[in-house]
Amino acid sequence: MKTPSFRLDGRRALVTGGSRGIGLAAAHALAQAGAHVVIAARSQAELAQACLAIEREGGHAQALCLDVTDAGAVATSVEALGPFQILVNSAGMNRPALLSDTLDADLDAVLDLNVKAAFYVTRAVAAGLQRAGLAGSLIQVSSQMGHVGGPRRTVYCATKHALEGFTKALAWELGACGIRVNTLCPTFIETDMTRPMFKDEVFRDYVTSRIALGRIGQLEDIMGAVVFLASDASSMVTGSALMVDGGWTAA
Repeated sequence: MKTPSFRLDGRRALVTGGSRGIGLAAAHALAQAGAHVVIAARSQAELAQACLAIEREGGHAQALCLDVTDAGAVATSVEALGPFQILVNSAGMNRPALLSDTLDADLDAVLDLNVKAAFYVTRAVAAGLQRAGLAGSLIQVSSQMGHVGGPRRTVYCATKHALEGFTKALAWELGACGIRVNTLCPTFIETDMTRPMFKDEVFRDYVTSRIALGRIGQLEDIMGAVVFLASDASSMVTGSALMVDGGWTAA
């Protein structure tokens, strides 16, 4: 017996929302494992910085300036640059509010990016793999909030629960093609975007009190999980949710 490889040499990967935060960490992890990574985001300047950082590490990265909420642009770009054996759908957002205070515009914006864009990108990548007759791993960045609820997160939880159902259904739809579909479910991760939130000691204490490990998640905590799901090491894993939540959902 031989342990399956965690290496990704020769494989092409697409990471949406890859110019910052969890997406950027995923892009670095995949490149360090040998994949050629295409990073999709809307900011050309941030994309250039992200690709340069990966290339300085000896990796291979390519920028794709793309609005993933534009279904036509997604289909055209993925067909032109694919097929991609690995997808990490990391583009996402949250606009916390009580249900009574949630504006229709906020509901539409979060649904458009967290659900519809994930659908568009996954559909395009899966179609490319099927045309090429290739196996692949499609990873949706969900959340611990795709399995539980949280205050001021009715819309966000709705979108992440939707991703979980989408993933389970698609795993059965694509399994016969050798295409695996899973979700990655982080707890609160410290990023440039979330760091100001943790300056509020009440909020930070609330978060750490719900995490069995007693600390805020770091970007490095995500990286190994991404490589595992993308690689042959998880070849029998599909339709599953990999919890990277420090025990939040175990309570």
